[in-house]
Amino acid sequence: MDNNKKLTRSRSDKMLAGVCGGLAEYFGLDSSLVRIGYVLLSLFTAFAGVLVYIIMWLIVPEKR
Repeated sequence: MDNNKKLTRSRSDKMLAGVCGGLAEYFGLDSSLVRIGYVLLSLFTAFAGVLVYIIMWLIVPEKR
């Protein structure tokens, strides 16, 4: 396991702000699966996922 791995927003796999793409890269998953999971999470939590996405957009740095 790579101990120097950092969570960053993706620049190459970017739809809106790169948050889902960055999460997919960090966990080694397909970005489409992360996006589908995000949409389902948002729908089942009365759109709390939108707030989480905006917070992550502001906090997680973009990949250099």
